Amino acid sequence: MRSLFFLLFLLSALPAWTQAFRPDEVKRWQQRAKGITITRDTWDIPHIYGKTDADVVFGLLYSQCEDDFARVEENYIDAIGRMAEVDGEDALYHDLRARLFMDTTQAIAIYKKSPAWMKKLLDAFAEGTNYYLATHPNVKPRLLTRFQPWMPLMFSEGSIGGNLSVISTERIKAFYTNSKWSAQAYDFEKTDREPVGSNGFAIAPSKTASKKAMLLINPHTSFYFRSEVHVVSKKGLNAYGAVTWGQFFVYQGFNQNCGWMHTSGDADSMDEYLETVEKKDGIYQYKYGSDWRPVKTEKISLPYKSGNEIKHKDFTIYRTHHGPVAGQLGDKWITISMMNDPLNALAQSYLRTKANDYKSYQNVMKLNGNATNNTVYADRKGTIAYWHGNFIPKRNPKFNWNEPVDGSDPETDWKGLHDISEIVQVKNPVSGWIQNCNSTPFSVSGPSSPAISQYPTYMAPDAENYRGVNAVQVLSQKSVFTLDTLIAAANDPHLPGFDDLIPSLLQAYKTVSAKSEEPSKPLAEAIEILNNWDKTYGTTSVATTLAVFWGERIQRLARAQIKGNQRFDFLTFTDYVVKNTSPEDKVKMLAEVLDELTRDFGTWKTPWGEINRFQRLTGKIKETFDDQKPSFPVGFTSATWGSLASFGARTYPGTKKRYGSVGNSFVAVVEFGDRVKARTVVNGGHSSDPASPHFNDQSALFSTGKFKDVWFYPEDIQQHVGKTYHPGKNK
Repeated sequence: MRSLFFLLFLLSALPAWTQAFRPDEVKRWQQRAKGITITRDTWDIPHIYGKTDADVVFGLLYSQCEDDFARVEENYIDAIGRMAEVDGEDALYHDLRARLFMDTTQAIAIYKKSPAWMKKLLDAFAEGTNYYLATHPNVKPRLLTRFQPWMPLMFSEGSIGGNLSVISTERIKAFYTNSKWSAQAYDFEKTDREPVGSNGFAIAPSKTASKKAMLLINPHTSFYFRSEVHVVSKKGLNAYGAVTWGQFFVYQGFNQNCGWMHTSGDADSMDEYLETVEKKDGIYQYKYGSDWRPVKTEKISLPYKSGNEIKHKDFTIYRTHHGPVAGQLGDKWITISMMNDPLNALAQSYLRTKANDYKSYQNVMKLNGNATNNTVYADRKGTIAYWHGNFIPKRNPKFNWNEPVDGSDPETDWKGLHDISEIVQVKNPVSGWIQNCNSTPFSVSGPSSPAISQYPTYMAPDAENYRGVNAVQVLSQKSVFTLDTLIAAANDPHLPGFDDLIPSLLQAYKTVSAKSEEPSKPLAEAIEILNNWDKTYGTTSVATTLAVFWGERIQRLARAQIKGNQRFDFLTFTDYVVKNTSPEDKVKMLAEVLDELTRDFGTWKTPWGEINRFQRLTGKIKETFDDQKPSFPVGFTSATWGSLASFGARTYPGTKKRYGSVGNSFVAVVEFGDRVKARTVVNGGHSSDPASPHFNDQSALFSTGKFKDVWFYPEDIQQHVGKTYHPGKNK
């Protein structure tokens, strides 16, 4: 009998997740949908119109599910910590990481306390998604058959991805399974790493032909990570740009008054604490000053898929006032303090899309809800600006905040947050331009950049990188910009990562060949090609092929020689490579490249575009690639080498060619005046359906760095209508 009661209890708890939609709620959604219009232009970009912002959110989520429900669902399975239920036990510690910092109980409580305007948006998020499922019974979710309004509050900073992704799941697993974990050396030295992040440029009216401010929006993400949308309400919303699947705000984009571009940064918004923990009278306690405090404990049970059934694994999780325990170093427990204010984060993410000038945008930033991003900004009044980070805790500067600090010392506690006026920033620099490429803010505007001496070291520890070097050079050399020349600047082909590497190879060849009786003819010819190379990429360039293949090999060799836990940025690592690989090593690596290229492509004189390809075949989250099927040549290279237009490509099982999967995704250039002018491009096309004419209709543009016009105003949109419908009526 007890088992029966327990079963009934479980069944009573399930409807919140699995119940069919009630006829009355479907009828209510149908009625709401009549007041919402989706116009897809001839590129299939949805322009969504509604009376209220909440109506638009309803239509936005409905349209996103139309375009790629799988990615919408995936992002929320991830956020709510239920990946193991679909991916199996391997994802269990991924879910545990999510649960350490936020759980559904907290999210529901935050939702209930949210202001009325936010509740309306959250309700509309859930209703628009659920209405899609109700009107598409053939769609079979992997897990989530009903979306809840509290789900967007599971993101710690209002953004999908967020700051949780940098926390090691392996370290968490080692601690919570009582197994050993050896701290790995800084990942830059030990692995081949494709840089991700973004580029943002802002150009002042003094540097444009139109005398209007301009903005480049160039996120570097995994491909198809965001969709292109336009959302318009009668309550003042009119935003265009990139929306991450499942978000209900334009993440990177513009409205009729201003534009915002986020670049990932290293402004220190998260800290690790080493806790001194002892078990006293059967209770874990941690030292804080001269006191001992009880460690908070919580028992949880996480589900995971095992074959055709769901099993559970029990955990006891721990936390101190600094945050949850996420690892161990020696005999110290590691806790993590980070921003965990999802309501303000979500509010800031949404409200900035309705800003109309610098002052209103900055006022929204006072919510301090952006932990991992810098902001490049421009507006119709001609203002350009930059903020390095947003959520930055005040700290005692005597400690090294690049390393874990002593949690038992009260002086290591955060002392509140820095005001927006205190963070590294620039407004209307004399140089007339701003750039950030995930690099130091102290070169953001060339000679007009902020002074490093004016800020605490933890506020901007970011190093320079080769994209930053390239951007400064490109923007410094141009006196007048148009939208065309801004696109050209965004696609500048210079690869500064080879400016020192290639001369070191040429010198090494001279040294080695002087000792050789019969220099290799192919090797001599390859050296001559590299000697004449201007260090710019191109689809027809054999030199680019040689440089990239050789650069990868020589870096890999250098990484293997690193001892200890030395840290390098991209520039200092190049110095290390040049100085710590012998002339013989450098020449040998080039000889191996010639052999590899000849083996795989028939000749080592293979142009870069024949190897470096863009291909989209299935539209699935995990794309597959095939050398025998159509693809597009791409000149861009990895951001490692300073390619501003980034294209991270590699081989896959069964391929010799390399296919891109990360880098340039949604890219836009915008000019702000009495009327906004903009151009954009995305990789592949807007649709994720291979049967759609919009699955690959932007591939040729994307692969060659070309853009399409944005239709922002009603009269322009009406001249380029693909179809117009209400949610639920797209037939």
